[in-house]
Amino acid sequence: MPGSRTGRPPVQRASRRPAVARTPRDNPVRRFYTRARKAWDRPLTAYYLILGGSVLIIVLGLVMVYSASQITALQLSLPGSYFFRKQALAALIGGALLLVASRMPVKLHRALAYPILAGAVFLMVLVQVPGIGMAVNGNQNWISLGGSFQIQPSEFGKLALVLWGADLIARKQERKLLAQWKHMLVPLVPVAFLLLGLIMLGGDMGTAIILTAILFGLLWLAGAPTRLFAGVLSVAALIGVLLIKTSPNRMARLSCIGATEPKTGVADCWQAVHGIYALASGGLFGSGLGASVEKWGQLPEAHTDFIFAVTGEELGLAGTLSVLALFAALGYAGIRVAGRTEDPFVRYAAGGVTTWITAQAVINIGAVLGLLPIAGVPLPLFSYGGSALLPTMFAIGLLIAFARDEPAARAALAMRQPRFGKKRAGGSGAERGPRRWNTMRRRASAARSSGER
Repeated sequence: MPGSRTGRPPVQRASRRPAVARTPRDNPVRRFYTRARKAWDRPLTAYYLILGGSVLIIVLGLVMVYSASQITALQLSLPGSYFFRKQALAALIGGALLLVASRMPVKLHRALAYPILAGAVFLMVLVQVPGIGMAVNGNQNWISLGGSFQIQPSEFGKLALVLWGADLIARKQERKLLAQWKHMLVPLVPVAFLLLGLIMLGGDMGTAIILTAILFGLLWLAGAPTRLFAGVLSVAALIGVLLIKTSPNRMARLSCIGATEPKTGVADCWQAVHGIYALASGGLFGSGLGASVEKWGQLPEAHTDFIFAVTGEELGLAGTLSVLALFAALGYAGIRVAGRTEDPFVRYAAGGVTTWITAQAVINIGAVLGLLPIAGVPLPLFSYGGSALLPTMFAIGLLIAFARDEPAARAALAMRQPRFGKKRAGGSGAERGPRRWNTMRRRASAARSSGER
């Protein structure tokens, strides 16, 4: 090749590389979805959802109980914080129960199934004994503990049915007896009907509906055939229709579904309509915490069955949607625990607890929205009532224990150790001494060299 004018060989230019098509940047929405999906699939997701969701519901419930119950307490010549203090005490006791239940092994939970069932049946029988049981709002389902403290044994019947039913079905599955319809129904359905009968003797149909939902949830999880499931459902529906037809009060509640006037031609729908008024006046962000108007004597049971309406009035649509989101997360986490376990008892118990809390929340919120008849059941973990809060928090402890017991969750929790503990555990003082002395020597030599320059 001829040389250039300067006598130097010509510089060879590098051949151009073929243009590579640039990949478009990731869509931020897609990137966020991918990260959220990875976080959602982590082993401890269900554990955090159950623990965090239940704690937030309880704390928000305490705030709303304090706000919604002040006027009722003052009308009864009681301190304004009377109901709040009782609910806070129940929450502290329930927190201890939750902690104990979350640390108990599965075998101990199964061992407690029969004692809890026997205790619940015994207390529910005592309710019907004259002089021991007492009536509240027309329902004979309470036992006085002295003073202002009362207990409703039917709330503990829900926990008893979940634990005992899960243990029973799990033992029959281990013996491969669930293929026979007799073993599927007996003795689960007769015992459930015993509990339902004791509850209906007091006239509390709302709690009976929750127990029926738990029974159907257990049968569905056990793989009951469609004909068997439909048969039990038909019998329960027939009994429910008869109980509603024979009670003018229950018929009046049915006629209040979707009512817009406090008084109709057949029933007094004051409570249902004022619940809608409270939700409608809340707007997007509410009138402010403590600024409810309906709780000033217009809305009965403002701190118990209709606390969701006061929440909508004071915190608005944002507050009610937050409550719904917390219950949805809790329900999803319970389903996830039931679906990922290989232990049949854990599957049935987690499914039963999830059915219990979800069904009760749907019935309560549906009644406040005017979509369902008023059943007289509280919003779980949220409404005022220690008898409802204590067994529900114990059931939440069950879910936490089951979520921690997953193999992947156990491994993730075992790897989590405090950083400071690791540093302290990394050798004795004699082993750390030379390393610290060498570091000081390097710093001293660096200082001398910089000084010489």
